[in-house]
Amino acid sequence: MKITDVKTWVVGNPPPGIGGKYFIFVKLTTDSGVVGYGEAYNATFSAHVTAAMIEDMAERYLIGRDPHDIETFFRRAYSSGFTQRPDVSGMGCFSALEIACWDIIGKEAGKPIYKLLGGQVHEKLRTYTYLYPHTGSVHTEDVAPKNVYNDPDIAAECAALYVKQGFSALKLDPAGPYTAFDGHQPRLVDIDLSARMVKAIREAVGTKADILFGTHGQFTASGALRMARAIEPYDPLWFEEPVPPDMPEVMAQVARGTSIPIATGERLTTKFEFARVIEMRAATILQPNVGRSGGILETKKIAAMAEAWHIQIAPHCYCGPIVGAANIQLAVTLPNFLILESLKQWDGFHATLLKKKIEWQDGNVIPSNEPGLGVELDEAVCDAHPYTGKDLHLQMAQTPVFP
Repeated sequence: MKITDVKTWVVGNPPPGIGGKYFIFVKLTTDSGVVGYGEAYNATFSAHVTAAMIEDMAERYLIGRDPHDIETFFRRAYSSGFTQRPDVSGMGCFSALEIACWDIIGKEAGKPIYKLLGGQVHEKLRTYTYLYPHTGSVHTEDVAPKNVYNDPDIAAECAALYVKQGFSALKLDPAGPYTAFDGHQPRLVDIDLSARMVKAIREAVGTKADILFGTHGQFTASGALRMARAIEPYDPLWFEEPVPPDMPEVMAQVARGTSIPIATGERLTTKFEFARVIEMRAATILQPNVGRSGGILETKKIAAMAEAWHIQIAPHCYCGPIVGAANIQLAVTLPNFLILESLKQWDGFHATLLKKKIEWQDGNVIPSNEPGLGVELDEAVCDAHPYTGKDLHLQMAQTPVFP
């Protein structure tokens, strides 16, 4: 079996845009006609440049080769240009192609990918969702619009709605704007709002749901600890990415200073970067995104390292349904699986992109027993929704997000 062709799509995500402004998909085809789909969790470069990079990587390291040879593919791509070090954009491209290879491998074997990675540990996978605006929850005032991101009452209302649907964990990130610069001290107004938001949600859901407190690495260690002290009384399940990802030693300071479990990983790639987090005891929950972390096999290795230290895995997914399906295939095999990020109930445009939607019941994903990823991309929908907008990445490069 040899790979003979590669095709990419950059698909625009219609409003409300849950999961991002666009999704980057890839299709690999073999000489026997087997097709595999993958997806990249993008970083640093614009969407269409990344799609071209995926095609370039496939032409150099996959076309004419056997998709089963994952280890060889990884070493060739990882060492490209004599680098031999983690590259966040390169690993996003690699991850998309690696997922597609596994889809082919599973289809060729007639088995779900998880049956080829040690077998099924979990019959169902607990999920969480972000708080997203819902009908009737958003209203405007003279100063600024109120919504689930800045109003405790609306957030509590939304949280109660999701718990009623079946979710037992909810995520929000009210901690203030992201910064393109180094970590900063949180403003008192952001600490106060965060505490009021978490308190309101806790009062609304009681013990029926865990609260996941998200940030994007925007604080110094001391600033993160100030924030942590304010929300600790409401017992969040985790404090996500309290400091930038480049110095796990600093994140370890936060971990030692709070009772809230620290979670991190969406911006890390490969076992090498995750190994530093583990070594520093910087987090007790890892959140690799299979569309960036190095694909399914590399992330299985990351999870195995974590298991040896009693660290749990909560796969990250703010992207499309192919990464979602890859996360599911991996999570099913992990003894140290904690919880899965879900884009609500995998409905809306995520369902439209697939010929058969990801199954979600009572707060859990039910893994497919179909071969490969267990889902099939609807190529006609991809063709009908090309992304033509301006990249968020370019906007951020032009204007700092935090003054």
